[in-house]
Parts: sequence; C-alpha cells; structure tokens
Amino acid sequence: MGRIFPKSFDKTVRGVVAAFAALAAGAVGLLAYFAYPTQVKTGYQPVQPVAYSHKLHAGNLGLDCRYCHFTVERADFAAVPPTETCMNCHQRVKNQSPLLTKVRESYASGQSISWVKVHKLADYVYFSHRAHIGAGVSCVSCHGRVDQMVEVRQVQPLTMAWCLDCHRNAAPHIRPAEFVTKLDWQPDRDPAARSAPHA
Repeated sequence: MGRIFPKSFDKTVRGVVAAFAALAAGAVGLLAYFAYPTQVKTGYQPVQPVAYSHKLHAGNLGLDCRYCHFTVERADFAAVPPTETCMNCHQRVKNQSPLLTKVRESYASGQSISWVKVHKLADYVYFSHRAHIGAGVSCVSCHGRVDQMVEVRQVQPLTMAWCLDCHRNAAPHIRPAEFVTKLDWQPDRDPAARSAPHA
C-alpha cells in the first residue's frame, strides 16, 4: 500500500505545531507581563468625584496628613476624611466655590462622598498603618510625594516582593517620629556637616 502523505508532511506538521507553541508561549508571556501588579497598579490614578488637590492642601498650605487621615496612628487603616473635616475650613474658605458643590451637598444631606480608593491590596494581605507609622516609616515610602500631586496616583507596586524588600532593609525608610508625615524631610547624610562650625 502506498503512502497517503509525502515524507515532507511530517516536517510541515512539526513546524506548524512548533510555531503555534511559540505563539502561545509569547501570548502567555505578554499576558503575564502586563497583568503583573507592577504594570497594572503602579501609576493608577482614578478620577475622584471632587477635584481635591493634595498639592494645594498638603503641599502649599502644609496640612499634615493626619488632619484628614486621622486614624493613621491609632488604627490599621488610614481613614478617608468625612465631609465634616472638609467643612471645618470650607464653611469660611471658598464657601461659594462651584468646585465644592458636591462637598456642600454631602454636608447638607449627611451622605458621604464616594471617594475612589487608590491604593488597593489583595484581600489576603494584612497591613497596619499604625504599626508602620509607629515604627517610623513615613507616608512617602509607600505613597510617594503626595504633597506634590494634584491628583493622587499609586507610585509603588505594593506587591509582596516590594514589601519584603523594605522589610529586609528597612533602615532607609525609618525616620524620627516627628518627621513621619513631613514628606519633604531628608536625613542629614553628612555627619561632618552637623559638627562643622557655621560661618
């Protein structure tokens, strides 16, 4: 009985299978790369229901992070401020601004503003702001220079590997307690400069 397929057919089938396998591996690799949290979450910057500028409030006006996120030192989570916190100032400052219409409506109705969460961790992760702030880890280590952001964005990947890197070498992230929320604080890196007489 004669052959149904020529000898070269075997090579063709193997070539086609190898090409499909390479394409599938490439697609899986690209999917893994773009789905990895560093790519997906870093840079995440949602549009908020009210245009709140951290650069104006925390940067230019110098509001301490703890004024709005008042639970950060005594709870595991950093509270999103209630509308009353905003109105402490805005009953007197820019109290007719159209930019603050939703804030005034929230205050009058008692309905909270639906802020969009920026920094999200996996459901199985336990993270305590109180423990980190108490240890001297600054807000800037995880959240970046929020005082320079008009709209807050995620600047760190917040992956387990990223957290472990910090835990393995925490010293660069630790600062004196009084400077934990001072985002522009820099340690004096030159001991000779401290002891040198001033001219």
